[in-house]
Amino acid sequence: MTSTSSGIGVEAGAQAARTRALAVLRVRGRALAVALLPAAATVILLAGGSTGHFVGHGWDTARWTVGALAVVVLLAAAGVALVVARARPAVSPTVPIPEESAPDLYRMVRDLADRLDVPAPSAIALTPDCDSWLEDRTHPAHGPPAPKGRDELGSPGPHRRVPAAPVLVIGSPFLWWMRVGELRAVLAPVVAGTGPSAQPDIAAARRFVRGLDATVAVSSTAARCPATRLVCAGLGWVARLLLRSCREHAALMERGVAAAAAERAQAVDYGLRIVAQEQVGLAYAGWDRLLTRVALPAWRMGRWPSRLDAGVVAALTELSRRDRLAEGFASRLGERPACDLLEEPGLVDEAASLLAARLFHGGPAEPGPDWSPVAWQEYPEEVVDRTWRTEAARLHRVLDSLGVRATLDPAAPDPGGPTLARVLDHLTEPAAPDGPKAPAPAEDAEEAEEAAGTECSAALAAGLTAALAREEAAAAAPAPDGPAPAGQGPDSALWDDCALPLFPLQPPRTARELLADHVRAMVCCAAVDTAGATPGLDWLDGPSLLVDGERAADLTPRVLSLIEEGDPAPLRAWLVESGIRPEKPVRLV
Repeated sequence: MTSTSSGIGVEAGAQAARTRALAVLRVRGRALAVALLPAAATVILLAGGSTGHFVGHGWDTARWTVGALAVVVLLAAAGVALVVARARPAVSPTVPIPEESAPDLYRMVRDLADRLDVPAPSAIALTPDCDSWLEDRTHPAHGPPAPKGRDELGSPGPHRRVPAAPVLVIGSPFLWWMRVGELRAVLAPVVAGTGPSAQPDIAAARRFVRGLDATVAVSSTAARCPATRLVCAGLGWVARLLLRSCREHAALMERGVAAAAAERAQAVDYGLRIVAQEQVGLAYAGWDRLLTRVALPAWRMGRWPSRLDAGVVAALTELSRRDRLAEGFASRLGERPACDLLEEPGLVDEAASLLAARLFHGGPAEPGPDWSPVAWQEYPEEVVDRTWRTEAARLHRVLDSLGVRATLDPAAPDPGGPTLARVLDHLTEPAAPDGPKAPAPAEDAEEAEEAAGTECSAALAAGLTAALAREEAAAAAPAPDGPAPAGQGPDSALWDDCALPLFPLQPPRTARELLADHVRAMVCCAAVDTAGATPGLDWLDGPSLLVDGERAADLTPRVLSLIEEGDPAPLRAWLVESGIRPEKPVRLV
């Protein structure tokens, strides 16, 4: 009874999707009919003239006018149709996984497709995100060139190989965190979507909608001559009109496809899929925390962690250790991870990590002197310590530009280098009415005044904002694209990477956050150089300061008390308790 009801649900969803696909195709048919109307009127006028019904000067004028209009409309329609058919649809940036590099993964997906009685995906690719989907790459521009100038059938010509079925895109964190059975259960409803994708009406409707979307992108391309811009404006208007006409039908079609796929997947690992969905949410939380707290500081320093997916496992394992609700998840680690389905998981992880840095931060497409990988064991020294000293150096450069003295006492000897005491004294010193102002634009100064508490903090925050903006502007230079490590690079030729990052992780730091980060970095430098503290990596919170082997978790509120209220007492008490000497000079980059 269950299988019968499931089969009925599959048929109902597929039929609903096909009905909506036909509605999309009817929009295309109506557009063609409108384009043929002037030509049909011309044929009627010509036929009437040849039979002696429409004669006279007025009818001759009408025939010429309508005939000219028909030619113009037909040429315009042919041009639109040509662009819609040939425009390259956008595809998601992914790391392709050839079958020879993951035979076990391909075997598992094909077995799953056989159990679901649907066509197997044509290929597998990874994306640095916690999601999985099918992606249509059947457009000729998406296939690699056929060897030696021949197409798949062996005939000569500039043809390209085109996959016959959608590409299965899998979130790379899933392969490292999930077990093999969990991954199969999560992929079941996704792979089941290849069945409706093979239906001719649904496939045709999808090609039409994707072609319209690509046409809108083509018409929006900048840097064109005025005449071309006029043509593109008309092309974009027609494509947008057709998209608006079929938008609702296309959305309902995809909803029907998803419903049919979900019903078909009910018979495969249903109980395990419920458990696996919990892992999807957990993986997403760990991945987001890893990117924003751990990877982003490294990317800002010109370093990219080369094992992000392995870091997800470490982060979620740490979560299971801290959170009693996650204790059951740690026992899963004894089972076979899904990344064992890859022949060389390290190379795949490296390529996915590089693509993640490109998508979420806008980094270069290939490693270089200013964009090098960093291993997790090197992260504290190469990223955390360098970040602290770089920010501390910037803080003291801004203090120099503000004319801040090394010590409050003019008779005191020169400390011989930058000190934390200089920062503490400046932020607690009452600002003079005509004191120096930060060399920052007016809008930056206004932002700093709103974000920071005291006048000295506001001036320092404005100076830091301006200094960082100048450094970022000087460093913003496009890097040439090239192959990623070990030939496992992302298929960047298929997507437009002109506007990176595509998915910024965080908005720019406010003046208050910027000042707090720099003061905290100076405190950490003083702790390392005068009290034997060490930089560390916390998988959930990112860079951390280890004092006597323990993470200094209570530093941030003390720094905020200093910059917002001008009260150094909580921070000074913590410095004394930790044995940190603020009057001693520290080493900067």
